[in-house]
Amino acid sequence: MTHEFKEIIESYHKAKQQGIPAVMATVVDVEGSSYRRPGVGMLILQNGKMTGAVSGGCVEKEVLRQAQSVFVSGEPKMMTYDGKYRLGCEGLLYILIETFDINTIEIATIQRHLKSRVPFEIRSWYSKIEEETSIMGSIMQFKGDQAFCFSQNTKPDDRLESFVGEMQPCFRLIIVGTEHDAVQLCKLASATGWEVDIVGSPQHSKKIEDFPGAKQIILSAPEDLSIDHIDDQTAIILMSHNFAKDLLYLQALKETRPIYIGLLGPAQRREKLLSAFIEYFPEVTDRFLDAIHGPAGLNLGAETPQEIAISIIAEILSVIRGQNPIPLQEKKGAIHDDPKRKEINAIATKT
Repeated sequence: MTHEFKEIIESYHKAKQQGIPAVMATVVDVEGSSYRRPGVGMLILQNGKMTGAVSGGCVEKEVLRQAQSVFVSGEPKMMTYDGKYRLGCEGLLYILIETFDINTIEIATIQRHLKSRVPFEIRSWYSKIEEETSIMGSIMQFKGDQAFCFSQNTKPDDRLESFVGEMQPCFRLIIVGTEHDAVQLCKLASATGWEVDIVGSPQHSKKIEDFPGAKQIILSAPEDLSIDHIDDQTAIILMSHNFAKDLLYLQALKETRPIYIGLLGPAQRREKLLSAFIEYFPEVTDRFLDAIHGPAGLNLGAETPQEIAISIIAEILSVIRGQNPIPLQEKKGAIHDDPKRKEINAIATKT
C-alpha cells in the first residue's frame, strides 16, 4: 500500500500547487469480506479527480458523492458501505473521510522519507456512527520523526476506536540484466507498484528510457556494484544470461539481506552456480542461501518473456506474503485472513 500512498502524496503536491482542495478517504474497518483490507486510502480532489482506491471500483462513486459535504464543512465524517446486495464481497466497509491539508514543508519531508525507505505508520481515530465530528482524524509518523496530521484541524480523541496501519518501504525489485526479458519484467513489476532498479554492464549503451517504469539504471561492473538500502523489502533477479557474470554479481551481493534472489535457467545451472559460489565463499550465511530461488518463478507453464515475468512476480509475492501458492477455490476460510499479513500491514486497536 505504500506505493499507493506515494502516488497520493505526489498527486496532492500537484493539486496543492494549483490551489485545489483535497480530502482523504481511508478504510478503517471491515465486517465480513471485502475486496481490500483496512488501511487503504483514496485522495479525492474538489475537481473530481481521484488517486488510489478503496475497493475494486464499485465503492468509489459513493465515496466521491459523500466527500462533497466534507469539502463544504471541513469536518471529518464516517461513511459506511454495505456491499451485501451491491458487492461480490458482501462486506460492510467503514470509511473515514477527512480533509487533507499538508503544507509544502511537510510534503517535502514526507517525500524525502519515502525516498529514503523509512517505515511509517498511519493512525486513524474514528467512530462507527455516521456523523461529522472534529474528534475523528488521522496522523502519519515516520520512524524516529515527528507526526504529520492529515489536516491542521485534526483533534483526535483517544476515547474513540483507532486503526493503525504499519507501512513498510515500497517494495523494490532489482533486475540484473538488460535484455528483452528484463524489459518485460520491469514493465510488470512497475505496474504492480514496485520500485524497479536496473543493473547492467558499463559496456551496454542502455538508457532509462529503454525500461518503461524503471526508477533508475545502474551501469556497473559486478566488482564495483554498490546499491543502497537492500533490505527485506527488496527482491533481486539475476538475468544477465551469462554464468560468469551471475556468479560475480552474486558475490557482490553476498553481504546483503534481500528477501528474494531469483536465478534464471534450469536447476542444473543453479546447482553449478551455487557450488562455485560456495566454493569461493564457504562462510556465506544460510540466510543468504535460503533467499535464493532457482529456477525463478512458479510453475505456470510460462513460455514467452511476458508469461515468465508473471511467474516470477507471482513467486516473489508468495515469498513476501509467506504463502504456499494454491488455487483460491482450494483455500479454506476468507481470502484475506493470513495472520502474518495482518501483522505486517495493520493492527486494529480499541482504546
